[in-house]
Amino acid sequence: MSHSNSAGIDRRTFVKSLSTASLSVAALGPALFANESATPTTRRQRYVIVGTGSRHQMYQDAIERDYPQHAELVGLCDLNPGRVEVAHARSTRNGATPPPGYIATDFDRMLAETKPDHVIVTTVDATHDGYIVRALQAGFDVITEKPMTTTAEKCQRILDARKNTGRQLRVTFNYRYSPPRTQVKDLLMSGEIGEVRSVDFHWMLNTHHGADYFRRWHGEKKNSGGLMVHKATHHFDLVNWWLGAMPVSVFATGKREFYTPAMAKRFGLQSHHERCHTCPEQAKCGFFLDLAADPGLKSLYLDQEKHDGYFRDQCVWNPRIDIEDTMNLLVRYDSGVTMAYSLNAFNAWEGYTIAFNGTLGRLEHTIVEKVYVNGTNSVQGGIAEGVVTTRVIPIRGAPRTVEPWTGHGGHGGGDQVMLAEIFTPNAPADKYLRASDERGGAASALVGIAANRCFQTGESVKISDLVTGLTPPIYAPMPPRTGPLPMPERVSASI
Repeated sequence: MSHSNSAGIDRRTFVKSLSTASLSVAALGPALFANESATPTTRRQRYVIVGTGSRHQMYQDAIERDYPQHAELVGLCDLNPGRVEVAHARSTRNGATPPPGYIATDFDRMLAETKPDHVIVTTVDATHDGYIVRALQAGFDVITEKPMTTTAEKCQRILDARKNTGRQLRVTFNYRYSPPRTQVKDLLMSGEIGEVRSVDFHWMLNTHHGADYFRRWHGEKKNSGGLMVHKATHHFDLVNWWLGAMPVSVFATGKREFYTPAMAKRFGLQSHHERCHTCPEQAKCGFFLDLAADPGLKSLYLDQEKHDGYFRDQCVWNPRIDIEDTMNLLVRYDSGVTMAYSLNAFNAWEGYTIAFNGTLGRLEHTIVEKVYVNGTNSVQGGIAEGVVTTRVIPIRGAPRTVEPWTGHGGHGGGDQVMLAEIFTPNAPADKYLRASDERGGAASALVGIAANRCFQTGESVKISDLVTGLTPPIYAPMPPRTGPLPMPERVSASI
């Protein structure tokens, strides 16, 4: 990987984000990932990837283009053989020899023949557990995309397999590695606002990115777990990690009121249709997606429909959709912190605003993200220019605006920093403990899974009622919640 500006992140920012080694992981107990702290070796690590949709491309490029001296891609696997061929063409563009390709029914044969060190899982969310468990039981370490899984039962299977096999499972929460989000963690760890007592967190999806979830397989909970699992697992993980705390209970309400057949008629359309490509009303619909006009979408999806019949451009107004577009949660943590959270999927802008209320002050943090549509050349989670705002406001005194740490590329610069840690042997110790295993994967997904149960029952859900044997993740130390606090300055009588 180049550390030049042309690579999207300058060397100073890279070193600042990656090489914070003042806190040893070893000081907190056994290494989080034993194989990553092993004695240096000259042998390249062997990787296979199952799932060759757009999400896998980040890992393929990292292995073949950015870290070929350390990593080797030895197998690709997908339900759709056409997408495997697209991935083979990507290997050629990366200057690498295309690895053997397998269809999904030959996943176990791929493991036996390629003998990887690591299996990377980037399939449809609801299928993660099957591939993770089979790979662990076959004796291989696993790296999986978020969310780790979509239901409590599948989460239990993964936790049990990890415990019974002793193999390692990593869940890739790239938002933790984004420099401005890491900076928030740094500020909270510093104790400047004291001990956090409550959090207000609001995430907005615009009608480009937000609508896209309703066009794809994500629009059905049997595939994605809904936006509470597929999308919000990112957000819940950030808060878990920022607070260094474990969620214990969830109360939630959710509804779908925008992406509906009734709303289509209110926008002047006659009805919903199967898909954009053949829609008779495409000239009238502001949500029309032209797969044929985008080279990436055409090659990865439109040209591959003949193999599996999957339509990437399903109608956003279709009654098949059963996921919510408006969600509100109250989450309680084992530290006593409470969080109010909302997610809206048809907003005027993309990004979030969050506030941490502490015993010594308040930390406010806002990021606006760029327009993004999955599978195109747009950057997922790219930060709009000049719209990271972070303020520290003491209980008494003037607010302080914080100059943000910067990064570029996917997920606010987080992708590149995370990939460097994954694929560079003996990466430096990380004071922020950004790497996550199955405990962090479960802790975030279970908040969304609990929310889905709340939507059905209208009752609060305890995380401990969903799975057994889940121990809290290891997080970096936060300010202690005991001991004396400095008394605020006396309020002037003239105020």
